[in-house]
Amino acid sequence: MDDFARRTTPPPAGALRRAAPALLGYAAVRAVGLVALALWSAARGASPHTLLAARWDSLWYTRVAALGYGYEVRLPNGDVHSNLAFFPLLPWLERLGAAVTPLSYADAGLAVATLASLAAAWGIFAVAEHVHDRRTGVCLVLVWAVLPVGIVQSMAYSESLFTALAAWSLYAVLTGRWVTAGVLASLAGLTRPVGAAVVAAVWVAAVTSFMDDRRAPRADGVPWMRRALGMLIAPLGAAGYVLWVGHRTGRGPLGYLDVQAGWRNGFDGGYAFARFIAGKFTSVPGALAGVGLIAGVAAIVWLYVVCVRQRQPLPLLVYTGVVTALALCASSYFGSKPRLLLPAFPLLLPLARALARVRPARSAVVLGGVALASAAYGAFWLNGSGPP
Repeated sequence: MDDFARRTTPPPAGALRRAAPALLGYAAVRAVGLVALALWSAARGASPHTLLAARWDSLWYTRVAALGYGYEVRLPNGDVHSNLAFFPLLPWLERLGAAVTPLSYADAGLAVATLASLAAAWGIFAVAEHVHDRRTGVCLVLVWAVLPVGIVQSMAYSESLFTALAAWSLYAVLTGRWVTAGVLASLAGLTRPVGAAVVAAVWVAAVTSFMDDRRAPRADGVPWMRRALGMLIAPLGAAGYVLWVGHRTGRGPLGYLDVQAGWRNGFDGGYAFARFIAGKFTSVPGALAGVGLIAGVAAIVWLYVVCVRQRQPLPLLVYTGVVTALALCASSYFGSKPRLLLPAFPLLLPLARALARVRPARSAVVLGGVALASAAYGAFWLNGSGPP
């Protein structure tokens, strides 16, 4: 852990210049995705703006921004969908954006997502460059950009904001900036429930660093105090919101779990997901889908094993493991699992390293082809079932 913190990092003045190829490539991929969405939507008579900013979860976020918490929908089967399930940082930013600009809450959400996705791409590059090299950083950003569900990065959803905060918190941990890491982890905890993954990474890294210090004590006590302060700050965002929900619902610490239960969402170790996959094998088309799901899960597990074998820094392994476990082992909304895995960008490091070894022209052809396929899939997906 300390070996990574001691590595030379580029000076702030040159950081943007070094990241520019990654950011330009990322922006190009997102632009292709948006053009494909606009063309597909026009052919169907649909509004791409509505698909990006005024459907599914984005509606819930804008309602929180406009009206605050307290809105809920009671379904015929008795389930209660409460907007308390949605963490507050994105709605707060939407409200701020609408207050200081002429933008609506929905358009402010799109603006936040756009800026956050660029910040996420930069943070992902910074992590990969620090752990490996600049070329790997560029490749990792582009691989993340061309994921089949990459269009979510351009939606008024919280995935891009969370990934930005998580990536920069991890970078701060890797470079020994403990207070910064704690603050960013706390903000990530105000963005999505999976903020627990960032907190876990900060805590595990700090504890490991404390153990290293016991074997080789430092003369200066300031780093010890900064690590401790980072650990204290990291969980405040998530803990504060969960406790507030518990107070509002009158259920104490269990209040947020009750809210999630109203959405039929929870953590069951993957049992419901396994049953969902098994249920696919009742017909030939369903069996093909089931085989595809099994192959997808196997690929994710394989990538994580490769990450371990390649000796990724412990904070990245902890973060990725928690994000992946929470995504795959949630008990509902099985169609959401691909987008829930979007923040697990270190899973893609083995692919980025492989691409970094290939000639630039060849890797450009591969990434360009995948980007076009991803753009077409994203346009088809949002004009169809879309992300629940």
